[in-house]
Amino acid sequence: MWVWRLFYKAKCFSILVASCRQWGNCLGSAWLFLRFAGQSDFAKEDYLIFHMHYLDYNATTPVAPEVFDAMATYLRERWGNPSSVYAFGRKAREAIECARESVAALIGAEAGEVVFTSGGTESNNTAFRCGLNADAERRHCIVSAVEHSAGIQAAADYKAQGFPVTYLPVRSDGLMDLAELDAMIQPNTALVSLMWANNETGVIFPIAEAGALCRRRGVLFHTDAVQAAGKVAVDVKEAKSDYLSLSGHKIYAPKGVGALYAREGAPYRTLILGGGQEKKRRAGTQNVASIVAMGTAARLVLQNMKEEAARVCKLRDQLEQSLLQMPFVRRNGAEAPRLPNTTNLAFEGVEAEALLLLLDKEGICASSGSACSTGSLEPSHVLTAMGLPRSLAMGSVRFSLGRMTTAADVERLSSVLPQLLKRLRGAIPKTFPPNGSLLYG
Repeated sequence: MWVWRLFYKAKCFSILVASCRQWGNCLGSAWLFLRFAGQSDFAKEDYLIFHMHYLDYNATTPVAPEVFDAMATYLRERWGNPSSVYAFGRKAREAIECARESVAALIGAEAGEVVFTSGGTESNNTAFRCGLNADAERRHCIVSAVEHSAGIQAAADYKAQGFPVTYLPVRSDGLMDLAELDAMIQPNTALVSLMWANNETGVIFPIAEAGALCRRRGVLFHTDAVQAAGKVAVDVKEAKSDYLSLSGHKIYAPKGVGALYAREGAPYRTLILGGGQEKKRRAGTQNVASIVAMGTAARLVLQNMKEEAARVCKLRDQLEQSLLQMPFVRRNGAEAPRLPNTTNLAFEGVEAEALLLLLDKEGICASSGSACSTGSLEPSHVLTAMGLPRSLAMGSVRFSLGRMTTAADVERLSSVLPQLLKRLRGAIPKTFPPNGSLLYG
């Protein structure tokens, strides 16, 4: 009897083991499937990222190796609070002042005129606060219709508060008319804010002439030079700027750091209140590592500006020459004056977002305008202000080159783009009007 019971228990145990093993195999197989399936997807993305052709330097730039090394020292070793009185803190403060001198040199300013901020948006908002709160009798503001959203939205906020705001139009080539600006200035005009170079088209405004006009009319002048600095020569004294905005991540420094130039003697109103940092002009413990990074980046781009501008301009022109030969492709904005790295092209009969998705699958990075406006269902306000019809504005793509762009990147885009356009255009009903332009929908 006991033998039978022992046999029965052994049999049950073996069945249990076999069942567990079977379930274990199933669960293990499921786990392995999910694991490797996920790895496959990630591996594909990692491959595309590692082999990507990055043509969106106006959106952001990689941190330069030299900049990263300088920054790392103040994250790992010299991490003291720059407001502290002891030597460890003083070393951090000295590094900030060294960076301040480098940023000042990039724009032809004095070191004491540079205030470190969190980026171009904060710098723009601070400049508006300074300019529009200096005199209660002068509250009128003029901004161009093609400013970055940081400028457009700042002006809109003041307009909602009752400040009169006038928008300076641009021509079809994206350039402004100085005579029109002169006519807009009124006795109560407090501030004129113009970008040095447009982030979407690369078109450069006549900033020195506009600054001289504002100085002659007794109006404060702010310049958003976020896209211009490091690509073309920027001199605040020649430009007669009272305020000028900069951003670190456009010049190969990390995101989250920027600067505002405030001319010595220009009205100043602090945007962020708190401690006495930045000579009581911007409260909050300074981001030492990022400020050091921005200073290092400023030195690098200043040293290499002429050679790099010539190199990327040559590549940009090669890219345009190749793409503009294709049918139903046109350039948006003036050919010159323009940033050497930027081209904005309209592809008739194509939705830019769809084209960008296909380019992404080919490992090519570009954009349909400002990265700060990505995802908007409305056409670019810049291209709309230039008079482009909605269909063309929605089919426009910006390509912007930079430090790591090579001829291979340009050739890759030129080789894959014709087939992608053919694929997209073939999916939409089309008509051919008498003028030969390709219209869809």
